Order: sequence, then structure tokens, then C-alpha cells
Amino acid sequence: MTRLQFGTAAPGLDHRPRPTAFGLVFEDGKLACVRVDRGEGSYFDLPGGAVDGDETEEQAVVREFLEETGMTARPITRIAEASQYFRKSDGEPINNIGGFWIVEQLALDPAAKVEADHDLIWLDPREALMRLRHDAHAWAVTVWLRRHV
Repeated sequence: MTRLQFGTAAPGLDHRPRPTAFGLVFEDGKLACVRVDRGEGSYFDLPGGAVDGDETEEQAVVREFLEETGMTARPITRIAEASQYFRKSDGEPINNIGGFWIVEQLALDPAAKVEADHDLIWLDPREALMRLRHDAHAWAVTVWLRRHV
């Protein structure tokens, strides 16, 4: 599978490679997204994030969905791989490298969510294309749309 690179590396900065995994859950025609509250700098992402330690991408997706949304999830199929240069909230330059997964929702318990600044928001996939912070995330949604619409 060819990995695409999105974003632009900031000149003179070393963008640390960070293994990641993100998921796409659809329910009633809507896509699960997270709104990350940063005041005026708030943004939308797909649920997911860094692969920690010896985790697999699948394990990271399960953990991240629970932490960010309270959703118990099961990764089904890896549909895409991409990288995204960006700067974290603390300014650290990162290159997220990893997979995008179709994910099944097994249960939803908002009390299980641990990231207080993340809120589960269900968006029409076309709206998500416009609102997602990272081009790599929008591209993964496009991959899904082209196969299912």
C-alpha cells in the first residue's frame, strides 16, 4: 500500500515520526469525529492517535476510541495509510505515520471517556471533509466515500 505524505515540513525543524492509527465509524450515515476544545483554536479530528509502546495499530485504535469518545470499538479493515506533518498543541513538530481503519462501534459509555477536551460529534461525511483538521484524515474519508457512495 502506497503511503501518501500530507502537510509541509516546517523548514529547519525535525518532524519526529510518530506511529499512529485512526478510525472511521459510521452510524445512520454520519461519521464519528472528535471536536478537540482549544477555545478559538478548536478543531475536528478522526478518533485515534499515537501507537504507544508495543501496541499494534488495532490496539491503539481501540484504546484511543475509548479515551477520546467513551466508545468501545473493534477495528475491521485497514483502508488507507498516510502521513501528516503538523505541529502539536505544544509546538512540537510531528509526522504522524499510520493507518486508517474502518471501525465497528460495540458500545458507547460517555463516562468511560478520559480526555475531557474531546467530544464525540457525528458529522455528515461531506461536512467532515471540510472540518477535519488534517488533510490525511479528509483523504481517508474520501477513500471511504469513493468506495461506498
